[in-house]
Amino acid sequence: MKALKDIKLKCVVASSLIGLGSLMCMAAYGQASVLPFVTHASFFSAETHQNPILDPQVFVAEPSATAGVGPQGIKHVVGVRNARPSDPPTLPILNAAGKPLGMSLGAWLDANGEAVLTPQANGQEKVTVILSDLKPGGRYSLFENHFDQKPVGFTPLDGTGEANSFVADASGKAVVTTIAPAPLTHDNAVLVVYHSDGRSYGKSRGDIGVNAHHQLIARP
Repeated sequence: MKALKDIKLKCVVASSLIGLGSLMCMAAYGQASVLPFVTHASFFSAETHQNPILDPQVFVAEPSATAGVGPQGIKHVVGVRNARPSDPPTLPILNAAGKPLGMSLGAWLDANGEAVLTPQANGQEKVTVILSDLKPGGRYSLFENHFDQKPVGFTPLDGTGEANSFVADASGKAVVTTIAPAPLTHDNAVLVVYHSDGRSYGKSRGDIGVNAHHQLIARP
């Protein structure tokens, strides 16, 4: 009962903040669960015991840095290193090739939101993603992590790559609903991928660290 009340409260708050209307209210009357997104940097660093905490997907300028391969196997050019949440938030972030991504580290790490998971009678699951503080007008895609695969697998959240991409509005907000082929468990997660070249790649995430960057993740 408490979980149901919490979802109803979130419905009221989300409706007033981002104009969600009845979309999230509908979730309150099913067996819905609400998952908070965390930064991929913090999730990855905790899972792999990184010290210091770092972001394997975006980079900052470091004149003394040599070319190398980061902790997720992403090759980067000379003069850049993986960004760290402890770095000054005003630092511009770059891709692995040293190309500016058009935002500061603080703006990148400020992205936040929730995923509402609602099982469907046909065995699928409705996933409503509510996001704020994205890059205004930025292109994003939703993917599903498969932690039960080695290495970890990734598939479009909708299963086909046809309805998993979206663009943030002028204030950096987005509300996206898609249908996952099967209910998500702890073996899965909802992953928000930012496409720094403004394109989406269907069933593929793109070139990780170059034009595709894991930004947020929510794990049941």
